[in-house]
Amino acid sequence: MHFTTSDLLQQFNTAWLPGNLQAAMLRLDRIHPLVQGNKWFKLQRNLAAAGSRPVVTFGGPWSNHLHATAAACKLLDKPVTGIVRGEAPAVPSQTLRDAAGLGMQIIHVPREVYDALKKGDIARAPLSLLPLLESACIIPEGGGNEAGADGCEDILDWGDFCPFTHILCAVGTGTTLAGLINGAGKRGLTPEIWGVSALKGAFSLEDEIRGLLKGGPGKWSVLHDYHEGGFAKVTPELITEMNDFFRQTGIPTDRVYTGKMVLAFRKLTAAGKFPPGSKILMIHTGGLQGNASLPQGSLHF
Repeated sequence: MHFTTSDLLQQFNTAWLPGNLQAAMLRLDRIHPLVQGNKWFKLQRNLAAAGSRPVVTFGGPWSNHLHATAAACKLLDKPVTGIVRGEAPAVPSQTLRDAAGLGMQIIHVPREVYDALKKGDIARAPLSLLPLLESACIIPEGGGNEAGADGCEDILDWGDFCPFTHILCAVGTGTTLAGLINGAGKRGLTPEIWGVSALKGAFSLEDEIRGLLKGGPGKWSVLHDYHEGGFAKVTPELITEMNDFFRQTGIPTDRVYTGKMVLAFRKLTAAGKFPPGSKILMIHTGGLQGNASLPQGSLHF
């Protein structure tokens, strides 16, 4: 990955951004066409720990994590299997077709089996899967573990972020947010770090994040009111904001994470949640491939 800070750190302005605030986007969507955003950071230590073992991981039919893991394992020449939630549809999602094309073996399991397997209960696995699960390096859904959080600390090596008073990041498993908090502490940074939850009612996130913390800024929080109806739910307001933000800044966003973070940022600024003079850094977590699930023509980028 051959980028400089100037390639990735994009200052922006919009018609709705107050003149007493400054904002920038860390364009992690640019680091790789397939293993983009926070995905490589969460995967790097997990894949290193796999050694020569095959990799097994988990996700839904539009999972950014499955897509990125398939691409990363292709680059590293590692055999990889994706356990997918739910019965196989007649027509696989574009994400799963892409992952299979990258060499990922796709195995669908019923939801109750999926939930058991992702919690480590391999006794619920089909007998044909047991040998693989017993020998593989198993990466949790979304790369959500300590190794993933450790890797996400490295996000803050991609620029000088001392001037920023706030960092905003979309939240799924909380792994990236925990890495940012830990990474800020190690680097002597003291911003307020806010996570925008993409899930509805996921109030256990705070405890899951605390379980991954090793120290860092005391001021961090998860915002639970900007999920737009729940995980991967899409509203007309969200699509309008994604298109409007791209028109004003040239920055594409995804419908599951970064798009909702931008919409949350707009609402937070309108509500006066940032003190005058604040400098806000938003983390683009990639996942643009997931926009293929939207009706054609919904997005103008």
